[in-house]
Amino acid sequence: MNFNYLILSYFDKNKRDLPWRHTKDPFRIWLSEIILQQTRVDQGMKFYNNFIQEFDTIFDLANAEEQKVLKLWQGLGYYSRARNLHYTSKVISDELNGHFPTNFNDLKKLKGIGDYTAAAISSIVYNEAVPAVDGNMFRVFARYFNIEDDISSPKTKKIFWDLGLEIIDKKRPGDFNQAVMDLGATICTPKQPKCEICPLNESCEALRLNKVTELPVKLKKTKVSNRFLHFIIIENESTIAFSKRTGNDVWKNLFTFPKIETETDLLDKGWILDQNLENKLTFIDEEKHVLSHQNLFIKYWKLNVSLNEITKMKAENNFEMISLNDLEDYPLPKPIEKFINKHYLD
Repeated sequence: MNFNYLILSYFDKNKRDLPWRHTKDPFRIWLSEIILQQTRVDQGMKFYNNFIQEFDTIFDLANAEEQKVLKLWQGLGYYSRARNLHYTSKVISDELNGHFPTNFNDLKKLKGIGDYTAAAISSIVYNEAVPAVDGNMFRVFARYFNIEDDISSPKTKKIFWDLGLEIIDKKRPGDFNQAVMDLGATICTPKQPKCEICPLNESCEALRLNKVTELPVKLKKTKVSNRFLHFIIIENESTIAFSKRTGNDVWKNLFTFPKIETETDLLDKGWILDQNLENKLTFIDEEKHVLSHQNLFIKYWKLNVSLNEITKMKAENNFEMISLNDLEDYPLPKPIEKFINKHYLD
């Protein structure tokens, strides 16, 4: 039996019952794929349902405030995906009258839609025979066909793409791509794959050669930088100072406490308006927050100042006083959300 037959037979009997598999609405398929690039299905379901409950159509998403979109995305990380989702919804709504492009190449022209997402949408919704090459496909193909090429190399992606084009089921391309996704997510997993129950185990080359744990090959390592952030908590009764982050740094357009960044984990002196305020700083907490390319070493400090001092500082610094009761309307990075929950809501 060939790969194509085995993977589709497995899918027909074992496919996961997911809400976006009950529709051919490209908006819902697109939303699900963007969310699942950030998290596992069991966690992503909640985010998907929250988005659909709030934005039933792409027009609803396009007309929403960005802050609302970011708040619903809160906890998924990599917020540029949410900003691109919002931006592209406006393009489809305003320039394409709400109609998605119906083929792989035109879908790729939209911001935030790369090869994988375009292939997923075009194959599932429009039955276009293009392979959705992601981590699952790399892993399943590399093991089944014993492909030893480095998957971090752009040349290797073309090898998998060409193979996918060759073997994808022309009548059921969407099911084929989803079958590979399901197998990679549930059986052919990165660690401790369940080879004993895999439908491909009788013809898997990696299993035959005892190389399952060696594949796929990934040689290039992501360079990780260390950053040291100091968040300053300024309170007045039930309000706390927050700053909206701008620029092209992490957490763009999310809200954090006022911040100072240093080259080491020590807080530099003289950063505040009045150096006499330095002795009013109290250390509260610290944590390490790991992102894909950065390790963030975070310390939290409370600044004990009067209302007059807050007013003076606010006039010369970019922050606003926000009530704890209103925070549900503001998108927060995960570390800030954790700090609020630990120190104010417990």
